[in-house]
Amino acid sequence: MSDLPLIYVLSGPNLNLLGTREPEIYGHDTLDAIHARLTAQAAELGVAVDCRQSNHEGVLIDWLHEAHFRGAKAVLLNAGGYTHSSIALHDAIKSIAVPVIEVHLSDPMKREAFRHLSYVGMAAAAHFAGHGADSYTLALDAAARL
Repeated sequence: MSDLPLIYVLSGPNLNLLGTREPEIYGHDTLDAIHARLTAQAAELGVAVDCRQSNHEGVLIDWLHEAHFRGAKAVLLNAGGYTHSSIALHDAIKSIAVPVIEVHLSDPMKREAFRHLSYVGMAAAAHFAGHGADSYTLALDAAARL
């Protein structure tokens, strides 16, 4: 186990399909490629990342709790569709001391009206959206500076 400050990178439903899922919206980068880029960036920033993806809301909540109990420095969270529907994720973010940074590849405010509401965003410390895969790298840079 590393002694470096730990930042969780949590991605929600359907993000395992990045690279092939609606590339005109989400780009051609796979989630594995994004995770590899973040791992390299983290080393340069003097932090460690723990990158995970789940299609299950409860798993994401368990990981938020785990980040809290492990004393993580921050969590980057792309909750995917749960962003707009999960009060449970909102409550989990509010219940932990770890700052959570909301991340989105696309800009939800420039998409369908139902995407304009973000329960995650209501609880998050910061937001990065609309920069494609760079949304993750911008968020990691901000998290490392906390």
